[in-house]
Amino acid sequence: MTDAGSGAARIDTSKPHSARMYDYFLGGKDNYPVDVAAAEQVVSLFPAVGEMARTNRAFMHRASRLLAGRGVRQFLDIGAGIPTRPNLHQIVQDVVPDARVVYADNDPIVLRHAEALLHSTPEGRTAYVQGDVREPGKILAAARETLDFSEPIALSLVALLHLVADEDEPGRIVRELLGALPSGSHVTLSHATGDFDPETWERVVEVYRKGGTAAQVRSRTEFSAFFEGLQLLEPGVVLAAEWHPEPGEGQGDAEIPLYVGIGRKP
Repeated sequence: MTDAGSGAARIDTSKPHSARMYDYFLGGKDNYPVDVAAAEQVVSLFPAVGEMARTNRAFMHRASRLLAGRGVRQFLDIGAGIPTRPNLHQIVQDVVPDARVVYADNDPIVLRHAEALLHSTPEGRTAYVQGDVREPGKILAAARETLDFSEPIALSLVALLHLVADEDEPGRIVRELLGALPSGSHVTLSHATGDFDPETWERVVEVYRKGGTAAQVRSRTEFSAFFEGLQLLEPGVVLAAEWHPEPGEGQGDAEIPLYVGIGRKP
């Protein structure tokens, strides 16, 4: 799970942060004892959470590469998380060297890493915004400084919406973000689900909520609703293991409870 964003100005080590927990699941070092403690609670409930994080990241790579290969030259990645190579901009700029990428997240530790990382990229092609997905207008306004909103944009909300509770109206957020994008734009989504083991995922969600993150897993039907009015790319809404697996991928993650999909705005 990455993070929805809060716009905080300093690193708060008094409570766990989902971006840093995600980093821990991926084997990273950019986390604090409070993040490790919460992450280990999740591991005790769902031991495959590290595999789930890697499966999600592999899906992001495949999806971004596919869209870049189809000619998309602009990407807006909200809930980007702590940079882990290869990052989205490295994937797409390998296919389309002049592709422009804007990252957005809330944890200041992500900003710290992003600033260092982006110094090594071509000026003007990659940018970072610290913002809250629950305030999409602010993210869109900042993204306009780098992206051309008259041309198609690929919106990435990967492992993000399960960190937005129903009371924050995730459907409205997705519609507002897509409403600002032109025809031919895409949205890439992945989302944890409790469809296969609801009791375990209720307990996992509780760990996040106790730490201050409004986590909420959703069913396949609920996840599919985010694509309403869009043209789903094949194979539609499926588990991550079933979405264009590449050689060496998909064999071990068939049971990972993660729905994915890409929708195209007509």
